[in-house]
Amino acid sequence: MALKTVTIAGGGLAGLALGIGLRRHGVPVTLLEAGSYPRHRVCGEFVSGIQPEELEALGIRDLFAAALRPRETAWFDGERLFFRGTLPESGYGVSRHWLDQALAERFVDLGGELRTGQRWEGGGLEAGTVLASGRVVTERREEGAGWFGIKAHYGELECVADLEVHLGEGAYVGVTPVGEGWVNVTGLFREGVGGGKELMERAVARAGLGGLAARLAGARQRPGSLKGVNRFRLGWQPGYGRGIRVGDAAAMIAPVTGNGMTMALQGACLVLEPLLGWSRGELEWAAAERGVCLGQRRRFGARLFWAEALQRVLMTGWSRRVCGFVLGRDWVSFDTLYRMVR
Repeated sequence: MALKTVTIAGGGLAGLALGIGLRRHGVPVTLLEAGSYPRHRVCGEFVSGIQPEELEALGIRDLFAAALRPRETAWFDGERLFFRGTLPESGYGVSRHWLDQALAERFVDLGGELRTGQRWEGGGLEAGTVLASGRVVTERREEGAGWFGIKAHYGELECVADLEVHLGEGAYVGVTPVGEGWVNVTGLFREGVGGGKELMERAVARAGLGGLAARLAGARQRPGSLKGVNRFRLGWQPGYGRGIRVGDAAAMIAPVTGNGMTMALQGACLVLEPLLGWSRGELEWAAAERGVCLGQRRRFGARLFWAEALQRVLMTGWSRRVCGFVLGRDWVSFDTLYRMVR
């Protein structure tokens, strides 16, 4: 019996990883991507909590072999260092500019059909279609919407730890090296501050992170790496539960957890078996949808809940100081918080 074709709408991390996983089992896959490769994306470029067997199941473990392995972390409340420690396990620091290109090439090498410059025009509820098209754009008036994200690579930026986390009023900035002398800086803010090359520095300074803003101003910004996104919300996305969705099309975790890329890869791994069953004629599409939704809720539900709670705490001054006090006295360990959002 001929295998049924899977169409993936969206060629980001989740879509490409899923396409590679399916092609390794001979499933015909057509992947539609509105943009092209390589490209920069607003992303923390930090993977933590992913297991080697998950990367192996997707057929991409070797792509992470040469990645940086961040372990030491430092957390700042404004200009004040309030926590320095070691992650329970090493993460991966990897540039999306490089990784997306490598994934796209592997997908094509495996016989996948990649159509760049083509946006998905369907409803996403058709049998055989997987939505991996990134965040769902929302109106700012919606509850929980209105976040503004910025990312850029910087050269000649000295780091004080493998992973720096800077917290301001209603703002978060993560700093981590990603190789070849570049450091990825990603910020999440409640309000935008215009445009231009100094967009990141202005947003960071406005959040009360003057020291970091000065460091960025003295570093060299990588041409073309400055990107911004707005009008998105965290948690389960609008429309979730209808059709099969992976990556940010299903849910967006609070960036302060450093778990977005991990969820994209784990989400791709989670839907792989149901899609294989459908393609082989062993599973009805409706059953595959139900199985995927149930699996995602079980795997990510508690993680999303605790991530939102943690971000609320860390992005408000008084509760952030309480958190620092508790961590400093080891009443709640950093390892415990780390495991709660993974």
